[in-house]
Amino acid sequence: MNFPRASGILLHPTSLPGPYGLGEIGPQARLFVDKLQAAKQQWWQILPLGPTGYADSPYQSLSTFAGNPQWISFDLLVREGLISRSRLARFPEFPRDHVDFGPVLIARNEVLQTACRSFDTRAGKSKREAFEHFCRKNADWLDDFALFFALKNAHELKPWTTWEPELAQRDPAALRAAARKLRTAIRNVKIEQFLFADQWARLRKYCHKRGVQIVGDIPIFVAHDSADVWAHPELFHLDERGFPTIVAGVPPDYFSATGQLWGNPLYRWDVHRQTGYAWWVKRMRHIFEQVDIVRIDHFRGFEAYWEIPGRETTAINGRWVPGPGAELFNTLIRELGRLPIIAEDLGVITPAVEQLRDQFQFPGMRILQFAFGNDAKAADYRPESYPPNCAVYSGTHDNDTTVGWFRSEPGKNSTRSREDIEKERRAILDYLKTDGREIHWDLIRLAMRSKANTVVFPLQDIIGLGTEARMNVPGTTSGNWIWRFTWEQLTPAMEERLRQLTEETGRVA
Repeated sequence: MNFPRASGILLHPTSLPGPYGLGEIGPQARLFVDKLQAAKQQWWQILPLGPTGYADSPYQSLSTFAGNPQWISFDLLVREGLISRSRLARFPEFPRDHVDFGPVLIARNEVLQTACRSFDTRAGKSKREAFEHFCRKNADWLDDFALFFALKNAHELKPWTTWEPELAQRDPAALRAAARKLRTAIRNVKIEQFLFADQWARLRKYCHKRGVQIVGDIPIFVAHDSADVWAHPELFHLDERGFPTIVAGVPPDYFSATGQLWGNPLYRWDVHRQTGYAWWVKRMRHIFEQVDIVRIDHFRGFEAYWEIPGRETTAINGRWVPGPGAELFNTLIRELGRLPIIAEDLGVITPAVEQLRDQFQFPGMRILQFAFGNDAKAADYRPESYPPNCAVYSGTHDNDTTVGWFRSEPGKNSTRSREDIEKERRAILDYLKTDGREIHWDLIRLAMRSKANTVVFPLQDIIGLGTEARMNVPGTTSGNWIWRFTWEQLTPAMEERLRQLTEETGRVA
């Protein structure tokens, strides 16, 4: 579908400022929304909402339906009487500019458990009734997730394939026994999910009052170590022990000469088809209850996906296999109506992928950092080739910041040589007729003046930060997702500059 001419900021809630180790969805998030409104930005784009598992990646979530309880605002819990201000006075001090996930999650979990223990006695009657309603409404995924997460904690966070066989393979008697033994832990998981959902709904309502829509994100595949795969193994290619027989990834590309081996189990699309894509309908209905627009990561996998044998150590030895194609989206539209979707169509894109995208009028993505390299498709990422129905980014969470990219060195986080980098740098300076001193604003201005309906920029590019603020390096498993900003970095002058540019380029409501 065609979106109105507008612009927005990409910022994961984890990156918000605040005193409790990582970003939350309370007062600091609302202040960010106020700044979006002041700068005339209509979109706030985030990464996936789920609780993170392996390597703290939001794209390897423990559930595609659950929310991340680590974002629960402690300040809002204090206002509701679920924790005391004195309890927060004992909270450890952590760095302001990045998330130290290990100790931060330990400290935050202790506070969340305090809130869970006090819920039945301190929460008001209406809040307790809302909790019971939430549990009934979401029982089809919440019951499985709560048991899964309680079991995972009881097994020192080890993958479900390492649990006792009767639990890994979901023997009914064993699950009933575990549910009885872990009933307090299970209830606490449900309370955390309720608190997240309640706070998130209030934040979304706040966004709407200020003319801001939330752009969510879902990965096409789900993590192997997740409640989704554990509870529904029949939907995935697994062996008798629950291990993937074939896994997802992409062939060698811009980021890696050996491709990207994601390791996600692949779907048994034949089974999904037999169920009328019921799991997918439920998944998409759920995400559209949380956000206004959905970016689908790796959209090309619906047309064909890179299938890699489960025992491979790189993504080189894979093959392309047909996906469900238009049949899935026809089903979703029939069940859910209009689908405000952005198709992440980067990588190896064929005419068949473009046809699938265009059949449903999903805007694809254009990345300005890809517009000046040696790739044969570089010209497709330049503004003169943009159709109105597309979404333009200076870079995404997988790219370096614009300043970092412009100053990059060969062999660091991409497959470009020194010659490639120098040629690319000369090309962009010549194209933009700039000296590069404000390369981030050069690209922002270039995108805003284009005919693309949608433009989005990582907040790092508004501030002008370098590689130290990069969110993720594809193919790596440490040091990612940790960046946070401080309010001092986002100056009034930057906000005013963005507001003026937004008005000048006709991107106001």
